[in-house]
Amino acid sequence: MACDVLRPLSHIMACWELTWDFEREKYLEEEDSYAALLNELLKELEAVSPPARYHDSEDRLAEYVMEHLKWPISKVDERWVGADYESVIEQGAFHDLNEHDLTLAAAGRIRATRVLGQKHFDHMEPSHRRMLAAVLSIILFRRTPDR
Repeated sequence: MACDVLRPLSHIMACWELTWDFEREKYLEEEDSYAALLNELLKELEAVSPPARYHDSEDRLAEYVMEHLKWPISKVDERWVGADYESVIEQGAFHDLNEHDLTLAAAGRIRATRVLGQKHFDHMEPSHRRMLAAVLSIILFRRTPDR
């Protein structure tokens, strides 16, 4: 998981390949790495009670991009079209105070995978895994000190 989440942030902190500490059940915290921030975020997400429809949180981010940034996107059935979805979420996140919708989206995606019996990030459906990684990357980017 860490590689998918942190590789896009490797230009900020060089140490993006983390080591999992099986005994402590968290990433080993090393200097110039995202390990501490990622550990903190994962712990925080465990305590979040996600909404029944996590897509509503992502929709609010996309709607902001459409309405305020005037991107030519629209929702067709249950999918946003007209731009790369990860980019839409990233741009909408600049309006998301305290990562409220991002956190609900991440927690909701995690819960959805558990409901489907997918207990590990690597077992998730590929597009769902890619979006969870993107949301986590966006949150970590926003929380990066002195970027």
